[in-house]
Formats: sequence, C-alpha cells, structure tokens
Amino acid sequence: MKWEGNRQSDNVEDRRSGGGSSGGGGLGGRSIGIGSIAIALVASYFFGINPMTVLSLLSGGNPAPQTQSAPAQRPPADDRMASFVSTVLADTEDVWKDVFTQAGGTYQEPKLVLFRGTTSTACGAGQAAVGPFYCPADRTVYIDLDFYETLQNRLGAPGDFAQAYVIAHEVGHHVQNLLGISAKMDDMRGRVSQVEYNALSVRLELQADCFAGVWANHAQASRQLLEAGDVAEAMNAAAKIGDDALQRAGAGQVVPDSFTHGTSAQRQRWFENGLTNGNVKRCDTFSARQL
Repeated sequence: MKWEGNRQSDNVEDRRSGGGSSGGGGLGGRSIGIGSIAIALVASYFFGINPMTVLSLLSGGNPAPQTQSAPAQRPPADDRMASFVSTVLADTEDVWKDVFTQAGGTYQEPKLVLFRGTTSTACGAGQAAVGPFYCPADRTVYIDLDFYETLQNRLGAPGDFAQAYVIAHEVGHHVQNLLGISAKMDDMRGRVSQVEYNALSVRLELQADCFAGVWANHAQASRQLLEAGDVAEAMNAAAKIGDDALQRAGAGQVVPDSFTHGTSAQRQRWFENGLTNGNVKRCDTFSARQL
C-alpha cells in the first residue's frame, strides 16, 4: 500500500502514555463488575459480538459518557505505525468528504484514539482485548495498535492493507452513524428477539465492510494507493474474522444464530462489492435478499 508521504489526519489522539483511565468502568444502570466484563470479552472473542453492546445490555441501560483523564495529544512524529493509522484515517476523510459532498451532504470527521490496555469512552470502558471498535456516542474509533500483531500472528492476516481495512471498517460504522442507520439499529433492541437482532447486526457489519470497499475504490481511483497483493490481504483479513471462522477456531463449533458480523464468505463478498462498484447505494445490505 502506497501511504508514506501522504497527508495525516489531525483527528488522532494518543492516550498510550497516560494509561487511559477507565473512570471506574461504570456504564449506567447496574454496575459492571469483572464477571460482566469477562462475559463481554468471551462473547467478543468467540462469537464476534460487539463488547460494548454486551456491556450495555448487561448494565440494563445505555452507556454513560465518561470524562477523559488527560489532555489530548498527538502521536510522536517518528512513530511509524501511528503515522500509518493517521494516514489511513486522513484518506478516509478525503474519500467520504467527496462522497457526502456529491450527495449534497456534509461529512463530519470522526476522531481516532490510540490507547493501551483500557481507556474511557462514551460507550463505557474500552478494552484492548476486544480489538478496535467505534463508539457512536462520541463518534470515535478506538484502537490499541497491538491488535495488529494479533491480526498477523494469531489470526493469520498480515499486510498493511489488511490493517487499513480494519480502520476503514470502523470508519464505515461512523458513516452509518451519520446516516442514521446505527440509531435505527438501536431502536430495534428489545423489540425483536436476540436471534433477530443478531441477524440485523450481521447486515450492519456487512454494510461497514462494503463501505470499507467503497473507500478503497475511491482511494485507488484518486491516489492509486493499491499495490500488488493488497486486495488479497484485505480479502484474507475479512475471511479470518468471519463469525464462522472465529467460532470454529475458538469453540470448535459454528452456531449461525449467534452470528453478528457475517461469515467469512459474506464479509469477503460485501467488501469486494464496495471495492468493485464504489457506490454507497450498492451497499444496502438491509434490503438484500441474499447476503
């Protein structure tokens, strides 16, 4: 991936040196103890369930905003991985600004927070163990960069474009938030069964994969970012983090009713759909008869 020397985003905050206080881990409603957090981590690892969703459900209420414990600071200029993430975020900003403008709208850029271990978010205590995530309440993507070692060494998905795909997917959730799709999903919680909600979550996640593909399409057309093997890296990453692949590797069995992100084949198909077409309208997973 040709990223060095390109613009870096000003929307990156580095909390790694401060340790990222979680503010006590409260999420509103009932207090969240170690046992609940463990459940969330297990659900995330084996079933791909968003840990923030699990913690919110266990708490009996919506997550309560928490106060940042340290002033915002930029990553060091000589931190290569931080520079990479900042560059990818900047490229998503450029693409989605153009897409929104062409549609007659205005793109509002998300923040991206680098942290280690744990950090406070408006969705509760963010844990590095659950991987990168997007918090709609503060419009921020959170990532512990050590996740990329997990992606390469434990999940078998190496490559810088695989890493970029992860960021683009989370930014895809931000686009959904801006479009009101995330709010509609939240409205469905409690109105449908858990199995039905899981099925809706799969469509939400696959759409974020498609949006990641839309970003890659526009970035390639405008700036020729892709190198030989890049698409294969992203497709491999999509396969490694499919619900069926994660469940088979973690628990030894596949439980389709618990899927929340989609199978490996589905994640590959929707990323490729966005990459090939570059059209947001072609990412309507909620109307698709077949995923």
